Amino acid sequence: MEMSIVRGGEEEEEMVVDTTETKVGRMPIMVGSTKCNIAGLSEEDLIEIGEDPVDPGGYFIVNGSERVLMTSEDLAPNKILAEYDSKYGDEIQVAKTFSQRRGYRALVLCERNREGLLEVSFPSVSGSVNFVTLVRALGLESDEEIVHRVSDDPEIVKFMLENLEEADVQTEQEAIETLGERVAGGQGKNYQLKRANYVIDRYLLPHLHEDGVDDEDVRINKAYYLCRMAEACFELALNRRESDDKDHYANKRLKVSGDLMKDLFRTALNKLARDVKYQLERANMRNRDLTVSTVVRSDVLTERLEHPIATGNWVGGRSGVSQLVDRTDYMGVLSHLRRLRSPLSRSQPHFEARDLHATQWGRICPSETPEGPNCGLVKNFAQAMELSQNVEDEQSLKRELASMGVEGIPGIEGPAAGTPADD
Repeated sequence: MEMSIVRGGEEEEEMVVDTTETKVGRMPIMVGSTKCNIAGLSEEDLIEIGEDPVDPGGYFIVNGSERVLMTSEDLAPNKILAEYDSKYGDEIQVAKTFSQRRGYRALVLCERNREGLLEVSFPSVSGSVNFVTLVRALGLESDEEIVHRVSDDPEIVKFMLENLEEADVQTEQEAIETLGERVAGGQGKNYQLKRANYVIDRYLLPHLHEDGVDDEDVRINKAYYLCRMAEACFELALNRRESDDKDHYANKRLKVSGDLMKDLFRTALNKLARDVKYQLERANMRNRDLTVSTVVRSDVLTERLEHPIATGNWVGGRSGVSQLVDRTDYMGVLSHLRRLRSPLSRSQPHFEARDLHATQWGRICPSETPEGPNCGLVKNFAQAMELSQNVEDEQSLKRELASMGVEGIPGIEGPAAGTPADD
C-alpha cells in the first residue's frame, strides 16, 4: 500500500529518497485460486514440486494446517418477507426485511397491531415509530399520495384511512420533530433535528443508499419501500397472500469463502486504519519523526486475518466457521468442501428448518446429513450443483427486466435511460 503523511492538510515530502512502499500485512490465499502459487501449473510441474495434481484445493493453509471455510446459509437480505406473529396474545401481521449494505445489517420491521395501525421499528430507535409519521418524515406529505403509494385496492385504502385518521403529524417538519423527540429526548431542538435526520439517513433501510445519489431521492425511495411493506401487511390481513416460507430456497442466500473473507478483511482493514491513526497521534504527541514505516504495524492486519481462520472464531461472534480439512480419504475431502451450515442453534428443535424442503431438489443432497442434534442443519451440496455468484452488471439486468415489461415506480428515474428504478 502506498502511503504519505498529511499534517494540517498539507502533504509532507518523505525524507527518504525511495518511494514509501509499506508492507501492511500478509493475507492467506486459497489453495488453487488464481492468486495461488500453483495456479496454472501442469500435472508434471505439480508432481515435480511435490503437489498432488488431483487435490481439489478450495482451502487455506494457516500455521501449517489446512482449514476449510464452511459455506453458511442465511436469509436473503434486502427482501420483504411477510408473516404472522403474536404480540400480547394477539395475532399480528409483520413485514420484515434484513437491510444490508457493506457489512452493516439492519432488521426493519413493519407490523400491523391489533387496532389495525402500522408501526415501524428499526435500529437506534427504541420501540416502534408510527408508520404515517415515518413516511411523512421521509417526504411523502399528502394523504392522497401515501394511500396511492400503498395500494389502490378499496379494502386496503380503508385500512390506510384509519391509519391517517390516527396520525398525529401532518407535515414533514412536524414528523421530523416528533422523531427527534424519540431519538434524542431531553436534548436541544437543533440537536434533535440533526439526530433525527442522521438516524433516518443512516439506520433506516441502509441498502437503498447509493453513492453519489442525493439524500432526498434516497428518502423518497425509502418511503416507497415502506409503503410496499405496509401493503404486504394488509394483504396478509385480508388473506390475499400467504405468509412467506423462510425455508423456501428462494429466500435463502449462501455465504461462501469469498463472502466470509470479505467480512473478515473489512474488519481487519478498519482495525489497521484505527491503529495507524493511534500510532500517528502517539508519535506526534511525543514529537517523534513521523515515518510511514514506524506508523504502520504489519502484524495488525496479518493477525486479524490469520487468527479467525486458525481458530474458526469469526467476526460477528460466529464460531466453527473454519474447520480442519477431513483427510480420511479423497471423497471425505470433497464432501467437506461442499458442506453447508445453518446458523440456527442445534439445541432447539427447529423442525421445519431440519425438514427436507421441496425447493432443495437438485441443490442439496437429500440424504447426506449427520444424525443427532445437527440433523438437517448441516447439509451437503448435491453432486451436480453449481453456485451462481452475485449479478455484477446491474444495468443489463435492469434492461432485461424492462424488455419483459417490468415498470419502474413513476417519479423515480432509473439509473440508465429506459430502465426501471429499483422496486
